[in-house]
Amino acid sequence: QVQLVESGGGLVQPGGSLRLSCAASGFTLEHYAITWFRQVPGMEREAVSCIGFSAGSFFYTDSVKGRFIISRDNAKNTVYLQMNSLKFDDTAEYYCATDSFCPGGSWYDPRLVESWGQGTQVTVSS
Repeated sequence: QVQLVESGGGLVQPGGSLRLSCAASGFTLEHYAITWFRQVPGMEREAVSCIGFSAGSFFYTDSVKGRFIISRDNAKNTVYLQMNSLKFDDTAEYYCATDSFCPGGSWYDPRLVESWGQGTQVTVSS
């Protein structure tokens, strides 16, 4: 079964850190760029960060620059999103998806993603 599985979310206080994982199952992740998205109920899904298939390119939305770090371990078929200095506004369900480039078409239009995983919930609360 071809799928991406997100994990690592949880409840954290403001200023805390979490590391999300996006693990591929049934295919090789190294041939794809990966984009992390997040969504708050009632809001549109937004792109947060992406990494190119060679890990040579990165992209971050302005609100997370300097706080989030994206990386990949192709040997583990996994992409990570290290989230530091978390803020209340980072609370959301986080998803990952494949794309051809970083940033790719899905960065600008998440509707281009054909299949979504179950996501992982990040809650920043005191």
